[in-house]
Amino acid sequence: MQIGEVAARTELSLRTIRHYEETGLVIPSARSQGGCRLDTRADVARLMVTRRMKPLGFTPEETRALLEATDRLDGGAPVPTGERDEHLQRIGGFEEAARQRVADLREQLPRAEEFAATLRERLP
Repeated sequence: MQIGEVAARTELSLRTIRHYEETGLVIPSARSQGGCRLDTRADVARLMVTRRMKPLGFTPEETRALLEATDRLDGGAPVPTGERDEHLQRIGGFEEAARQRVADLREQLPRAEEFAATLRERLP
């Protein structure tokens, strides 16, 4: 897929996708002869992980750590048991953190809605 299709599928801007590439967070699988990035479904999946982590307040470094763990486990090569357990523990930590951050957002949402309603009431 070319970047425009990837942007449409992920709902990320071209600028954001390019920024993630520049920072090494997500690298395209290939490039066309003209130098355009060509992404696979796996690349899109990685971008989706990044997109989903950002609103929960995860840093690019945290995102990179999660992607490294999942890449290693999904890479097809055998992973020694100790290393596998370490990656699974890391993923579990991210799952727990994500669950907590979602709970925090749910708690904050009524306050945000109340604030928006207060502003709406001030308008003619």
